[in-house]
Amino acid sequence: MQPAMNLRTLEQLQFDNTFARLPSAFYTRLAPTPFATGHFLVSFNPELAQHLGLDPAEATRPEFVQYLSGQRPWPGTEPLAMLYAGHQFGHYVPQLGDGRAILLGEVRNALGEKWDLQLKGGGLTPYSRQGDGRAVLRSTIREYLCSEAMHGLGIPTSRALCIIGSDAEVYRESIESGAMMIRVAPSHVRFGSFEIFFYREQAEQLKQLADYVIAQHYPEIQTGPDKYRLFLKTIVQRTATLIAQWQAVGFAHGVMNTDNMSILGITLDYGPFGFIEAFQPEYICNHSDHQGRYAFDQQPNIGLWNLTCLAQALTPLISVEAAQQCLAEYEPAFIERYYDLMRQKLGLQETNEETAHLIHGWLSLLQQDARDYTLTCRALSDFDSAASASNSALRDRFISRLEFDEWARAYKARLQKENSVDAQRRERMNQLNPKYILRNYLAQAAIEKAITQKDYTEIERLRTLLMNPFAEHPEFTTYADEPPDWAKTIEVSCSS
Repeated sequence: MQPAMNLRTLEQLQFDNTFARLPSAFYTRLAPTPFATGHFLVSFNPELAQHLGLDPAEATRPEFVQYLSGQRPWPGTEPLAMLYAGHQFGHYVPQLGDGRAILLGEVRNALGEKWDLQLKGGGLTPYSRQGDGRAVLRSTIREYLCSEAMHGLGIPTSRALCIIGSDAEVYRESIESGAMMIRVAPSHVRFGSFEIFFYREQAEQLKQLADYVIAQHYPEIQTGPDKYRLFLKTIVQRTATLIAQWQAVGFAHGVMNTDNMSILGITLDYGPFGFIEAFQPEYICNHSDHQGRYAFDQQPNIGLWNLTCLAQALTPLISVEAAQQCLAEYEPAFIERYYDLMRQKLGLQETNEETAHLIHGWLSLLQQDARDYTLTCRALSDFDSAASASNSALRDRFISRLEFDEWARAYKARLQKENSVDAQRRERMNQLNPKYILRNYLAQAAIEKAITQKDYTEIERLRTLLMNPFAEHPEFTTYADEPPDWAKTIEVSCSS
């Protein structure tokens, strides 16, 4: 968080629109189209505003909603819609692009960091295809909350500055309330941003884009003779690490198309996401994913598949052999990071064959009895490693008591072998195993209150809670309960 002296008004923010300096082949310049009726602030993220160097008090000015909704030109911005393509559910789509998002500009904060401010729901663009260029309140609330939840979990992600509501009606499966959201990320360049120029055989534009991204985000490699190979290698490493974090926390993205994959290895484009509740590795959070391509247990493989598409797009700049060598580093990087995270979730000190056996045994127990992944991992921190301890409270969470007893004996022996101190281990584990996640039913409750009552307080309650999901938060304990039966009927799809 930046000191108060560095906070600026809306007009004083320092914009540095580097992407707009690229040739027009990469985007279309256009201004956002505001809704025809009422614009109002639904929710605002003061912590993120301060990080950007914006005084949170600016959100109380009428100009705030006017600038951020496109009603009034914002000084310093150079709005544009970005061009890209991508593989969607395994099939190449030759042109996608920002069909309902407009990059307003890039802010440099006092730390010298560059942040894109992107308006989602800003109206039609040349890339809208048959869409309306709009967003709905339901989906903006979901992305707003989940991106902040992922940030709270320590997982690289885009974030959200605010939601702007409207009285306008937008049609999806039915008539819904229109809304806009300001998304914040270091960059919105995607794997598909490179694919489009590869398939169009536009090698010069491909090189320009690679040079731009390297200069802006990977400056440590831009002067070397091998920079394009190092570029791909770094993206492979970052993506492997990101997906390992998803798997360890039980997050399912739901639509891992290459146009939804960030070139920086951050979580991007929240649509039909979900956090695993009853642990089932084949969990499909996207109701539109009829074949299970993006099931939870498929995410690591899809990460490599998507990277292969990116590597192919970069072959005008690097050899096929070099690309293959980079891709070969994905699986070891994923496995190393995943097992390290899971080792820490179990409170163990070393990663070895015995550790892997305990991890798989634990996951097998959770799967066999369909135990809640988040709550049961959190409860494991209370495990008593004393020889005489029965750990009955944890044991009672399982139906397969004999299987639990067998696993618990091995786990207890390992803790004793490591001279583990229960209180210290518990503290470490509770900093890695969240008590709270954004369950779909919690998001749905906030959505329904916002839509039916125009009451946005639940959005703020959840945002505040999910900023620190590892703390106990005694005033929020019911938010850590297992989902009610009605939550099983919630369906999210690509329209979410």
